[in-house]
Amino acid sequence: MPLTNLDYLKNITDNDSDSIREIIELFIEQIPQSIESMHKYLGEKRFADLAKEAHKVKSSVEIVGLTELGQALKTLQVSILNQKDKQTYYPIICRFEKECLEAIEELKEVITKL
Repeated sequence: MPLTNLDYLKNITDNDSDSIREIIELFIEQIPQSIESMHKYLGEKRFADLAKEAHKVKSSVEIVGLTELGQALKTLQVSILNQKDKQTYYPIICRFEKECLEAIEELKEVITKL
């Protein structure tokens, strides 16, 4: 069963394959850097930067249909801003990494079919 759901992306692009490809390619290109940044910020206890990164990637994951992950990232951001639930930061970042890496593999397949 696919992890991603491109219905929203197809809707906002009027199912234009060039636009869909461009957005997917940006996701594939940018997400690995975001994963690295989030781990770095957590390790360095740069919580304000971590919250900004979570905010930045939230919309990206939601565009490719990872809506539950988007909600987890919003929870992470709010927890950081409220300086609460620090024990949840690492598990959410690990979930973000795992799901995004799986999504990237799925999306690479999608691109070949566009």
